[in-house]
Amino acid sequence: MTKPERSYSPGLRVVTGLGLRALLAVLMKHEQRGRENLPRTGGVILAPNHLSYADWAAVAVFSYDGGRFPVFLIKSSVFNVKVIGPFLRKLGELPVYRNRNDAALVLKQAEDALRDGQCVIVYPEGTASRDPDLWPMVGKTGAARLALKTGVPVIPIAQWGAHEVLPYGTTKPRLWPRKRARLVAGPPVDLSAFEGKPLTATTLREATAVIMADVTALLAGLRQETPPAVAFDPDASKKPVGPADASGTEAGAETETRPT
Repeated sequence: MTKPERSYSPGLRVVTGLGLRALLAVLMKHEQRGRENLPRTGGVILAPNHLSYADWAAVAVFSYDGGRFPVFLIKSSVFNVKVIGPFLRKLGELPVYRNRNDAALVLKQAEDALRDGQCVIVYPEGTASRDPDLWPMVGKTGAARLALKTGVPVIPIAQWGAHEVLPYGTTKPRLWPRKRARLVAGPPVDLSAFEGKPLTATTLREATAVIMADVTALLAGLRQETPPAVAFDPDASKKPVGPADASGTEAGAETETRPT
C-alpha cells in the first residue's frame, strides 16, 4: 500500500519543532498552561492574541509542546525569499496574498489543511494589537468562518510577555534581562449557537465576537487586570466596510497572517 502524498515533510517538522524549542529557551523564559485543551489529533484552530513580531515563536512552541505542529498563515512575500521560501513550503506553511484577486486562496488552503487534520494558527485580530494597553482588538472573521465551515474546534490562547523581546514597531531585540513569555489555552470556544446558520456577515461577526471574548478573558486572567468594556476597533475611524460579497462574508476580512 502506498503512503498518502503529503504537502509537507514530517521529518522536517520534527527537526524544526525541536530547533524552535531550543531557540526559545535561549531567548526567553516560557510558561505554559492549558495544553491539555489542545486535541492531540484532528483539525484544530488555535486563536491567539497578537502583540508583536516575536510572539509567533512562543505560540509555535506552545503548539509543538502540546503535540501539534503549527501551520501559520504567512505573507506571500516571505515565500519569495531564497532558502526561507522553499523551507516554509516544505513545512506546509500557507502563503497569504494581499491586494490580489486570489487573496482568498489561503482560506481554501487552510480549510484543506484543517480537513487533513492539521493545526492551523489564525490570529483573529489580523495584526498586532493597536489597543493603547495591548488588549485584544475587534477581530476579523477568518477564524470563525474556517471553524464554521469545517466544524473543527477553536482553541483560544492568551499570551503575554514575548512582545517585550521585540515590541511592535521596533527592530532591535531586547534580550536582557531575559523576558518571560506566559501562555494559557482555554477549552474550545462554544460556537454551537451558529451551527447550521448561513455564513452571513452578521453570523461571522457574532461568532468572531465570541472567540475574542474567550481570548480576552484568558488574557485578563494572565495579566490580573480588567479589560476595557468595549474592544478597540482599528477600523472605527476608517471608511465603513462595504457590502458583503456573494458568499455572504465580509470582503477583505479573512486573511490573518503571522508576520504583521
